[in-house]
Amino acid sequence: MFLPPHYIRPAFQGCAAGLLLAMAGCGPSLPDTRGGALPVQETTAPQAAVAVPSEAAQADASLARHSAKAFAPAPMPASMLQREALPAGYRAEPREQYQNLPDNPIHSVAQAPVSTFSADVDTGAYANVRRLLNQGSLPPEGAVRLEELVNYFPYDYALPGDGSPFGVTTEIAPSPWNPHTRLLRIGIKASDRAVAELAPANLVFLVDVSGSMDRREGLPLVQSTLKLLVDQLREQDRVSLVVYAGESRVVLEPTSGRDKAKIRNAIEQLTAGGSTAGASGIQLAYQMARQGFIKNGINRILLATDGDFNVGISDFDRLKQMAVEQRKSGVSLTTLGFGVDNYNEHLMEQLADAGDGNYAYIDNLREARKVLVDQLGSTLAVVAKDVKLQVEFNPEQVSEYRLLGYENRALKREDFSNDKVDAGEVGAGHTVTALYEIVPKGEPGWLEPLRYGPAPAQPQSSIKSDELAMLRVRYQTTQGGSSRLIERPILAAQQHGKLAQASDDLRFAAAVAAFAQQLKDARYTGDFGLKDTVALARGAKGEDRFGLRGEFVQLVELAQSLQTQAAPADQPAPAGQALSRRE
Repeated sequence: MFLPPHYIRPAFQGCAAGLLLAMAGCGPSLPDTRGGALPVQETTAPQAAVAVPSEAAQADASLARHSAKAFAPAPMPASMLQREALPAGYRAEPREQYQNLPDNPIHSVAQAPVSTFSADVDTGAYANVRRLLNQGSLPPEGAVRLEELVNYFPYDYALPGDGSPFGVTTEIAPSPWNPHTRLLRIGIKASDRAVAELAPANLVFLVDVSGSMDRREGLPLVQSTLKLLVDQLREQDRVSLVVYAGESRVVLEPTSGRDKAKIRNAIEQLTAGGSTAGASGIQLAYQMARQGFIKNGINRILLATDGDFNVGISDFDRLKQMAVEQRKSGVSLTTLGFGVDNYNEHLMEQLADAGDGNYAYIDNLREARKVLVDQLGSTLAVVAKDVKLQVEFNPEQVSEYRLLGYENRALKREDFSNDKVDAGEVGAGHTVTALYEIVPKGEPGWLEPLRYGPAPAQPQSSIKSDELAMLRVRYQTTQGGSSRLIERPILAAQQHGKLAQASDDLRFAAAVAAFAQQLKDARYTGDFGLKDTVALARGAKGEDRFGLRGEFVQLVELAQSLQTQAAPADQPAPAGQALSRRE
């Protein structure tokens, strides 16, 4: 269930430069002074950059078609009309908030042979990075979560065939950016379900109607998005609508999915204005979810907001704890991110994680359709809970390794077999991809040898010498009970001698992983630059039925042009270095 071809268009049509750029809403917005902000570890702002093409014009046209009424553009401030005349080095200061975590460290197999992490099916970081690039800004490092960029794309993984909820695929090939390392790709694929096969759904639309949502990318896009989902409702489904601004209120009591006109009318009547009491809205939404609760059904809140909570509970940890406590009632929380300038991405991603839901960022109606129409089964129906992955490397085959991404999903080794430790949920049709960069035994690695360190661990006699690693996947069924375990040996014989011999999926995932690293500090990608990433991705597009891989190639090319503009005029940007950001 992915985006049909007629919804895919080049991501960079529309306005090009100058006055047309400003009138169409392209480029980074100037600071917004409405509302407050939730403190997090780090607040990073994207820079202003040169004029580049954008999707804004298409989004306007789509909103006019799908909304009950078209929204006339607001008058453009003089500062926006003169944006291209800003002094060199100008950086807009929108209040977007991200969590900036360091990359996973390199591990010696002799000292730490086991790597454990939680599954993650979120894809919001990719859509958000796409939005920032289309606006002409290089994304802040905290916005780039490598695993969410990689997991945005569909891959041809094996379906389950042994009664488990998902199939497991592994593949190994030379790394494109380091001749001494290999990439190990691990993929799991959940069985898919058509919407008609889903259990009855009790959905609560929780909509932020505060003043910060009073913009084209805010409430108007939320309304159009939710109406796309209304079209998919069945008679056995129930929908409630709760809104919050300075206070929260119920707009629509639990209503059957057959009453689509009534639900659409309630959505269309929403208007934005006021402060943001998000916590009270979440509490009321859980109350409505309990009121319409369907036993053995899907009970889920869909929170649509920019995350700018400034009234009532605004403490990050208390909001997460609220979601953790409420998920015990059988109600999950999915977050749908909207808006620009004051977007609190950190809160949105972490709330979904705490609420046993998933996180998506909606930057246009095509993304809305992808998440809430074409992938509705994945978004709503969970096929496995608390999914954890663990890889134990064989010291006879591998000397060092690093996990690419999943920094905020890391688990302790002992957490793997502890069913009380929460982990990620996998929905129907979801794919999860994990990449390890490994150093084969005998190849030069990243770590200097220890003078007084412990001797390498000796393999047990029962271990086959051709095993590169052992993959373990632990999960719980949706009915609960004790967790179940899947084990798969990863054989050295699975390695491809050349990268060109690897599957399109591995090579494309490697290109996306390279791009994510290049958007950050590129410390491990060496001289492998954006031009190389473009070539790798273009050669691995494969069938690309939905055009998503072609769009990715365009995004990398756009980032390459922004990198060139950000470099000093007398010094071209080195191909292998991280993208520059003006200070």
